[in-house]
Amino acid sequence: MGRPIQLIDVPVQSGARRRGCVMGPDALRTAGMAEVLTDLGYGVSTASINPPATSPDGADTSGDLHAPEACAAWIAAIQAYDVPAGALPIFLGGDHLLAAGVVPAMASRSDRPQFVLWLDAHSDIHTPATTTSGNLHGTPVAYFTGAPEFEGVFPPPRATVDPGKILMLGLRSVDPDEKAALVRAGVVTADMRTIDEHGIAPPLRRFLDEVRVANGDLHVSLDVDFLDPSIAPAVGTTVPGGATFREAHLVMEMLHDSGLVTSLDIAELNPFLDERGRTTSLIVDLIASLFGKAVLDRPTRRG
Repeated sequence: MGRPIQLIDVPVQSGARRRGCVMGPDALRTAGMAEVLTDLGYGVSTASINPPATSPDGADTSGDLHAPEACAAWIAAIQAYDVPAGALPIFLGGDHLLAAGVVPAMASRSDRPQFVLWLDAHSDIHTPATTTSGNLHGTPVAYFTGAPEFEGVFPPPRATVDPGKILMLGLRSVDPDEKAALVRAGVVTADMRTIDEHGIAPPLRRFLDEVRVANGDLHVSLDVDFLDPSIAPAVGTTVPGGATFREAHLVMEMLHDSGLVTSLDIAELNPFLDERGRTTSLIVDLIASLFGKAVLDRPTRRG
């Protein structure tokens, strides 16, 4: 049997104004996430991080920020959750605010260097001072890399991540403030132009080699809008020109072959916007590829 996996529901939708992400965990379970992993030989347990006792999503305001009190409470609740020792956690979101809780929690789990693969159309590196929408699901990367502008807005992170240990793959909607922040921080990026010119495998292969050499932990943050909306419409922030079906599966297959993934989150799935469940089914199929479903077996590498 493979390494134990824990599926953790995180039904947060405080990070944005559009409703529906709260249904993401239920949709993934209904689509058979646990059964797929069990069929692949993993022991699967389940858990849930309950909504914090604070004002309802969207009921609190602070200037132009949307639901900062609820967002802060969710981040604290996620960071306080203890994943069972030895288990590989998969956090089922929920909007991408969840990464502001998940990544610091994962970075605090061990003394090994923490790496993050950010699969997203957006860089989500705004701060409360730079966001124009006020939606705090666009801020987790700035938060978990230690930007000081979150003091008094979010609780202190349990741990931070070196921006140089992040690869953002698939970017295609980044505003000027975020571009400047990425350069200042030194985040490694491979946008869709890079992928169009050189393919999706080379930047990912280089990044995985860095994780391996450093003997690091690898968290994968999968935003549904990483995918092209023609194949994954169930997201509130659709951006044309995303990863294709095969590009997405190749990423997951390479991650499986590497043997390096230690945690995962799935964000921004909004079943209310889906078409007969096809986005949810695709996400479950991608996770199956990440955990070993393949046409032909290949050796797994680790260490």
